[in-house]
Amino acid sequence: MSDFDENDKNGKNEIENIEQDVKESGDKKDGEKKKENEYEDVCFICRRPESKAGKMFKLPNNITVCNDCMHKTMDTVSQFDYQGMLNNPSFMDDLNKNLSGKGYPNIRFLNIADLQGEGGIPNKQRIKKKKPKKGEEPVLDIRKIPPPHKIKAQLDDYVIGQEHAKKVISVAVYNHYKRVATDTMDDIEIEKSNMLMIGPTGCGKTYLVKTLARLLDVPLAIADATSLTEAGYIGDDIESVISKLLAAADNDVERAERGIVFIDEIDKIAKKKNTTSRDVSGESVQQGMLRLLEGADVEVPVGANSKNAMVPLTTINTRNILFICGGAFPDLEEIIKQRLKKQTSIGFNAELKDKFDKEKNIISQVTVEDLKKFGMIPEFLGRLPVIYTLAALDKSMMVKILKEPKNAILKQYQKLLELDEVKLEFDDGALEAIADKAMKKDTGARALRAIIEEFMLDIMYEIPKDDNIGRVTITREYIEGTGGPVIDIRNMRGENPDNLKMIEDKGN
Repeated sequence: MSDFDENDKNGKNEIENIEQDVKESGDKKDGEKKKENEYEDVCFICRRPESKAGKMFKLPNNITVCNDCMHKTMDTVSQFDYQGMLNNPSFMDDLNKNLSGKGYPNIRFLNIADLQGEGGIPNKQRIKKKKPKKGEEPVLDIRKIPPPHKIKAQLDDYVIGQEHAKKVISVAVYNHYKRVATDTMDDIEIEKSNMLMIGPTGCGKTYLVKTLARLLDVPLAIADATSLTEAGYIGDDIESVISKLLAAADNDVERAERGIVFIDEIDKIAKKKNTTSRDVSGESVQQGMLRLLEGADVEVPVGANSKNAMVPLTTINTRNILFICGGAFPDLEEIIKQRLKKQTSIGFNAELKDKFDKEKNIISQVTVEDLKKFGMIPEFLGRLPVIYTLAALDKSMMVKILKEPKNAILKQYQKLLELDEVKLEFDDGALEAIADKAMKKDTGARALRAIIEEFMLDIMYEIPKDDNIGRVTITREYIEGTGGPVIDIRNMRGENPDNLKMIEDKGN
């Protein structure tokens, strides 16, 4: 009797396990189906999404075909003379002979859905369905948009210095998203606050925009203007900038239409001077970007940078997309100096012509006329009403960048050594020595990382060898190559203990 009870119990357990597996597989399929239903159907032939092509025909293997393509296919098929083929005795004999054997010779049937995804079209080339609008929940709540002083306070935690730039960008972003949230105020249409930021390399232009987008939780697309070319030439189309924004928004059109586009190296599309060849990446790109900056319906490829027959297209309105352009404008300082020198006068109170040669932050005196002379067309500058500059980094700012931001470079290395239970410290002299070396490289904050990587190489290599090391202090002598770091042993403090293998000095 006990054997029967045990068998019965085992049988029940097996049934419960099977039911659990079926339930889990059903939940998995439901989850996949729900995820699949987030995206619009795309025609397998013309690659148009359901929002453009209309209702789709559902075919086996999860293939969908739009109404137009289905009718064209049926019209084409109807032109064949099937009756003549069936009345051909030799054709029917060959067909019967093959069917009676192992099937059609040299023909293998495959599931087209296995090629790329559902229906042969991957999700990265499909548009997310628009969610039903709820009147009580606006897309952007004006009360939830942080005011400018709070945006700047959050930027201060990550970006050192550049007070004017942070203030300008905070006000511009606040006004822009107020405009998006209200759409209109008493029938007065508010224009966009597109921005142009000018500053030397390594001063934090790209980092400022990345931090801003992360704080606002909006999709951000960062594009390089050097790769953009006129339509019809090799390179990225101008619309590819919006296509990157759509990809950053996970193919959600509504979310992409509220995003931020940062176009870096904008000074590289200035008008070329003294050239006889066609300028396909200069003034023509500026002309093509005019309608994007102002606001227009643009057809962009989904999941690709260029338009072709195999990639679906969707329409995005750029009216509420905030464009931020940035560039170093390397020769702009000379243009500013030439303009300022023309204003010098004669007499006892006259300003000397060489007065502006030693001024470091002369780029802050830039005007629209200077940018026109540099090679930017007036129509392009007119669509970037907010123009501001970023100052070059000095020594004190370099030292602050090393240690003060939330994700400072020194904090990153301290975290790495904490994983080895070693404490890393930098004295003030070492920080000043690193800043001095970075100033000589003249590449801005990018030089700091390269210098620290060089001096931390030996330390990161030697420390895992000895478990007795408890603390490493980087000194000015080590950075300047005249000494070594101070190494402390666990539970007993002493410089250069005899039983510790010292790290070789950089100067030897």
